[in-house]
Amino acid sequence: MAYKAPIGEFSFLLGHVIDYPALTRTERFADAGMDVAEAVLSEIGRLSAEVLAPLNRAGDLNPARLENGVVRTPPGFADGYRALAEGGWISLSASPDHGGMGLPQVLGTAANDMTAGACIALQLCPLLTQGQIEALEHHADPAMQALYLPKLISGEWTGTMNLTEPQAGSDVGALRTKAEPQGDGSYAVTGQKIYITYGDHDMAANVCHLVLARLPDAPPGTKGISLFMVPKLIPDADGKPGARNALNVVSLEHKLGIHGSPTCVMQFDGATGWMVGKPNGGMAAMFTMMNNARLAVGTQGVGLAEAAYQHALAYARERRQGRTPLGNGPIIEHADVRRMLTQMRAEIFAARAIALSCAAAMDMAHATGADDWQARAAFLTPIAKAHGTDIGCQVADMGVQVFGGMGFVEETGAAQYLRDVRITPIYEGTNGIQAMDLVGRKLMDGGEAAMRLLQEIEDGAEAARCKLPDLAGEVWAAAETLREATEWMLAQDMNDRFAGAVPYLRAFARVLGGHYHLRAALADPQGPRARLAWVFVRRVLPEHAGLLAQAREGAEGLYALSPEELDVA
Repeated sequence: MAYKAPIGEFSFLLGHVIDYPALTRTERFADAGMDVAEAVLSEIGRLSAEVLAPLNRAGDLNPARLENGVVRTPPGFADGYRALAEGGWISLSASPDHGGMGLPQVLGTAANDMTAGACIALQLCPLLTQGQIEALEHHADPAMQALYLPKLISGEWTGTMNLTEPQAGSDVGALRTKAEPQGDGSYAVTGQKIYITYGDHDMAANVCHLVLARLPDAPPGTKGISLFMVPKLIPDADGKPGARNALNVVSLEHKLGIHGSPTCVMQFDGATGWMVGKPNGGMAAMFTMMNNARLAVGTQGVGLAEAAYQHALAYARERRQGRTPLGNGPIIEHADVRRMLTQMRAEIFAARAIALSCAAAMDMAHATGADDWQARAAFLTPIAKAHGTDIGCQVADMGVQVFGGMGFVEETGAAQYLRDVRITPIYEGTNGIQAMDLVGRKLMDGGEAAMRLLQEIEDGAEAARCKLPDLAGEVWAAAETLREATEWMLAQDMNDRFAGAVPYLRAFARVLGGHYHLRAALADPQGPRARLAWVFVRRVLPEHAGLLAQAREGAEGLYALSPEELDVA
């Protein structure tokens, strides 16, 4: 399945919508000008299209497998991973102190978008490593950083996140894995973890597991969780992979999609590990990794949406079926097919802009230390994750519909995008949890971050009224409706907020999407960007009203039916 890296789209977004130049005016990113960004986008786009995309179908048809305790990845995956590592693409944003490029996260996000669109099953491996790098940069002691970070950044070793257990999924506080001091600064880690992406593989020299576990005297719940580095092969005195640790892969999950990515059940039997950070401080360290991963997963959704859209567009340009309003051309001339394709295109642009804006806010927070930027990044993270993955599923589903009956046939490849993307609204915190986080923790500031963002949207719409009055008026009115809904949320108890959290998050994403499309239209008022903005603002943005009506309904009606009454009569 062919994949074309959307390099021009990223260049436009950075230059006209996200205000990438503002990043380069900071001291931290002064050397990462637009010329550097263009070079990065071009090269990772080339690698995605030419090296990774050809592996996508092979990974689906030849899943990772467990043979005699060793995980074997699909044909070509090791070569693809090596190309990523040798190109320095494992972590663009890692600190130069340990071999990273120190580039803005916004460029790393663009790279993740393209690599995921090309082959998400392979991209998952460096994605987890990126999160581990960030966790170690923030929480590990200097000795651990010196040992592990250079090898993770170079791709010589890879990283995982071991959180979930059979009885402890979203309820992390229920985990039972234990860590006992061994008297030499190390710990014996015992327990079982599930859903461990790339828990083992044959693509790198070592696999480094970050494992959440409890000390013997730990308090119950999340306050009693510590984080440990538990490598597959224990480094020797020279820092090279040495003795095999007491851990193994019990089995691989048989999944709906992402077949090329091994999802492992891991057993730790007194495995040697070293604490990362402080005792009982594991959740803080893990959230550093998870916040990185949540943006990355949202970006995966967008990348897969792009790939599914390209696949459907190519088919619609060639497939002929019935007389069209324009003659006897391909099905792209039918109004309903054109509706699906234009909406897919508009949705991808909006979701991608949200993800890049979130990354840019993270970069500005790192570059300036300003609380406002940190608050904006935190507020946008659950929106970027949940909306990006929802749109990934929606666009991939529409892609199957464009293919019609052939979309339901595996040989066309349309179904793979839908199967692969379906995990993204689930892992790294389900989208329901993201929405609850948005209306809960992210509104604990009294709505300040939300209101600053809404004010920016309204100010932008006011500034655009002269050039694009129809579009600007719609965006301004939607932002004002969202402001009123946010004020309502702030006045409710938490369960009433939670009952409307998902439609509220989606409505916020709709308004943000209108805002970014309006910016794009201002930069191209007579061109295709303005015409695409018209599609989004007039056809998609109106959904916000119905969504906010749901959001303000409260929880009472959801509990009016008892569990017994929900049963089939």
